[in-house]
Amino acid sequence: MSQNDQIQLFEDKRIRTAWDVEKEEWYFSIVDVVAVLTDQPDQRHAAKYWSVLKTRLKQEGSELPTNCSQLKMTAVDGKRRLTDVADTEQLLRIIQTIPSPKAEPFKLWLAQVGRERIEETIDPELTIERALETYLKKGYTREWINQRLQAIQVRKELTDEWDARGVQKGIEYAILTDEITRAWSGMSTRQYKNLKGLKKENLRDNMTTLELVLNMLAEATTTEISKQRVPETFAENMKVAREGGEAAGEARRAVEARTGVPVITSQNASQLNQVITDLIEGTIAEHNSEETEK
Repeated sequence: MSQNDQIQLFEDKRIRTAWDVEKEEWYFSIVDVVAVLTDQPDQRHAAKYWSVLKTRLKQEGSELPTNCSQLKMTAVDGKRRLTDVADTEQLLRIIQTIPSPKAEPFKLWLAQVGRERIEETIDPELTIERALETYLKKGYTREWINQRLQAIQVRKELTDEWDARGVQKGIEYAILTDEITRAWSGMSTRQYKNLKGLKKENLRDNMTTLELVLNMLAEATTTEISKQRVPETFAENMKVAREGGEAAGEARRAVEARTGVPVITSQNASQLNQVITDLIEGTIAEHNSEETEK
């Protein structure tokens, strides 16, 4: 597992975490979380609490303790020792089993997410409306949001096509997506994210409008080629994905030849939104200056 140790603070209490580059997943020290939620005086007491909780969960038939992993993490004394860790989903399930006032915000959040998911199943338009509201709150322009929502639809059409061709969700989706990205951008998905300084964040949420459009072209072309050729094996789907990406790659190079600047940018969402904010503030300042001169 490729990962690195980081200390994150919760109410001034240290929680050891590790970021897995390949899986793009955070892992948290369970003992540290238990110590915070149960106000244990030290790691030894927290470890004992977790040991008792693990035994109880196993007796109740839960597979959670068995499914949790172990990673070497740096202890208080500076030595690296194997420590029980949980990913985000596992950690939230563990938190639900701990009677602590500090766990309530997590439980309320889980309930809210569950309720919204049920509502969205009944009325899919709510998904789009919530996505729109979320992007607006994050500072994206309506023009960018329109492109992003269209990109979601294009991606859905592609995954529907993959389902029809027997492509498995998860690792096979990821491999084909990586092939498309590499073919049009010249980089793997991970390299693209590294360029923009991203970890768990969604790559598309950090693309410029032109990057989004070319990514959409790559995925839409892949979908169309797949419909025409009807690939039967994963190898054939890989070839289709590569060709779909290459079509968008040709478009990217044509744009770059005409503009003289690279399409791929290292800017992420926060930087792009700051540029927009600066432009708006500059326009307002200029207008105010003109009004003063009058």
